[in-house]
Amino acid sequence: MRLSPPARHLLDLMTGVTEDTSPWPDATRLGAFELGALLPAAYRVVRRSASAMPARFAVEEAAKERQPLFTTEACADLFDALVEGLPGRKWADMCFAAGALVRCPDGPPLERLAGPARALVGFLLAENRLDNPFALLAVAGLAGMDAEVAERLTAGRGPIAVAEVELVLGWDAERRALFAESVQERSYNSWPPLPDVRERLAGVPGYLDLVRATLETAEARVAAIHAGDIPYKADKAFEAGERDAIGRAARMALFRDEPWLPGVLERLLPGVAVAPTQARTLPSQGVLFEIARAVEDHPTPEAISALRAARGATRHAGVPKQLDRMLKRIEPALAERVEVAFRLPDGRVRQAVGEHTAVISTEGAVELSWWHGDRKLRSVPAAARREHGDEVRRLRELAKRVKQQQVTLVRALEAGYPSEVTPPYRRLEGQPVADRLIWEFEVSPGEWRAELGLSVPDVPVRLWHPARASVEEVTAWREVVQGKELRQPFKQAFREVYLLTPAEEATEVYSNRFAGHVVSYHKLYALFKQRGWAADRLGPWDGGGSGEARRMLAGGRWRASFCHEYAWHDHGYAATDQVRFHRLADGGWRLAPLAEVPPLVFSEAMRDVDLFVAVTSIAADPEWTDQGVDGLRDYWRTSSFGQLPPSAEVRRDALSRLISRTSIADRCTLTDRFLVVRGDLRTYKIHLGSGNILMEPDGAYLCIVPRGTGDRVFLPFEEDGGMLSVILSKAFLLAADTAITDPTITRQIRLTR
Repeated sequence: MRLSPPARHLLDLMTGVTEDTSPWPDATRLGAFELGALLPAAYRVVRRSASAMPARFAVEEAAKERQPLFTTEACADLFDALVEGLPGRKWADMCFAAGALVRCPDGPPLERLAGPARALVGFLLAENRLDNPFALLAVAGLAGMDAEVAERLTAGRGPIAVAEVELVLGWDAERRALFAESVQERSYNSWPPLPDVRERLAGVPGYLDLVRATLETAEARVAAIHAGDIPYKADKAFEAGERDAIGRAARMALFRDEPWLPGVLERLLPGVAVAPTQARTLPSQGVLFEIARAVEDHPTPEAISALRAARGATRHAGVPKQLDRMLKRIEPALAERVEVAFRLPDGRVRQAVGEHTAVISTEGAVELSWWHGDRKLRSVPAAARREHGDEVRRLRELAKRVKQQQVTLVRALEAGYPSEVTPPYRRLEGQPVADRLIWEFEVSPGEWRAELGLSVPDVPVRLWHPARASVEEVTAWREVVQGKELRQPFKQAFREVYLLTPAEEATEVYSNRFAGHVVSYHKLYALFKQRGWAADRLGPWDGGGSGEARRMLAGGRWRASFCHEYAWHDHGYAATDQVRFHRLADGGWRLAPLAEVPPLVFSEAMRDVDLFVAVTSIAADPEWTDQGVDGLRDYWRTSSFGQLPPSAEVRRDALSRLISRTSIADRCTLTDRFLVVRGDLRTYKIHLGSGNILMEPDGAYLCIVPRGTGDRVFLPFEEDGGMLSVILSKAFLLAADTAITDPTITRQIRLTR
């Protein structure tokens, strides 16, 4: 094919025709077929010159960012390049070979590839290099070496995995390559998986039947273990190959939202999570976590409920913690599956149990109540426990499951704010959770009206967000929520808004709004996981000093990145840096100017970053001065009492409405940054961002570690980090400072007067 000048320049660099690196071509701008044409040359590159290797890396990195495509000639050339130098290199990447087969629109030259395929398969079998078994199977199909490869790949893999291999052996090389693509066998230089790989694989004859048979066989084996028909051995219920096969089947079934799947998972997951004895082991951690990873890729409400049931059943000490971390990522991911996210039970379940009636209600908090006629009982009636024990236990489990599904729904609703596809909110009509949210309805083209609750005519509907509202409208809705003492399922009326600043317009492609903060790295990393941001763990090792956390938004079409570095290893501190946004375009990620980022994508990502800094900054630790590090005290002092971020501005607005309703209202004043509390001994300034306290008249610092919430005060939302409750708790304590008995506090107050 005819190459563009940049592509020709890179090819000349890799083949040694030139060493001229100026101007350096941008490989990410090459066409898909140009990348396919250059990859064979990249694979052939040896360390012949200072320019060849960087050119190779540029092409390989570009291929990792977007999809290469191959002409029949380029596909054949890649196979030739894989064969060349095999004895010296002692390695060939079968993922490249299999990947080229499914990226050749005109079809791969099968007869032309047979010879190179035989050389590749024979060499890898001789070297016992079976790293990518299904990619190897695809190439073996070209080479006519099924028997040799099958014998090696089925040995010791267990019957579930053997059945999978046997099915794939019945397919041609291209279908096998498609399966290898779905398996996500990846090398360091792997290309992004085809976006439609699961749809295409679902159409391959026999595969969906295998998917169901795989999971039902796994379920039957676990049931046999619990019945005592198969001897129990801790963590030995499945072979490693079977674990992977079960995970692949679960991904396909979850992706297709198969109607038979919920029942299978409801039995399989709790069964695989708890030993049939009283041991604190389980039949297979591997299968449990592999299915959990599949649910993270393609979540459904029923699968999440089954995982929670497994979490509650297991006796293993570490498994619940791992599942909790995974569930915190899974539940927000459900918001991106708009077709299944709102498939939840009705708001009320009634069940007759003997002479009594059990009612599961979701109006507000989920509650299981018991009734005798029209009289509500305080507890489960003794007759129901005695005569219908199994039914009572089932109803308790159902109530627990409904409660978990409500939590999942709320998290999915909130995570769906930046979605570019409107979820089917209509399915929530009649659900109590929808009645406490503000909705917008398109009453005429482009004109939206906000209302509380979801019972309205059939018009387009979306969740109200303050970023789309005027200041006056936001203020009015906050008054409504506060006046009705309406506790919203998530922070909506009082939600923080992050708009592009002039400084960010000047920097164009990055934001320094939250750069330069010193944070506890361990807390930061935990929050990344909790909020669904992917990040590698940093540490004092080569390459572990800096990194970035990433969150996908808008259905995977936008990606936010938060840079940070592990700067003070001995003390566990990190420093924060830039926030950037990338758009998915032309099969790869492209750095986007901040002005082009959709406002809700920008606001929601920056809201998370604000949370990360607010919760993990050393400025939020009231005891930090006692364990300070030289050079950081100025930062601590400045950040502890400095200007408020948007999260604290919202907190200030909420406090202005709350304080007047409390018993200490006459002792409190709000300034731009502080809640000022007048005690009998001193006056105290509580910073609205950090919660730290200065005492007047001398500005001395007062260290109080909160241990309670003081008087009970209605809060219109559950605040991330709980700083609003902390500030209120400190305010109630200090307003009655003469009643304080804790000597660690009284000594500080009376030290200088």
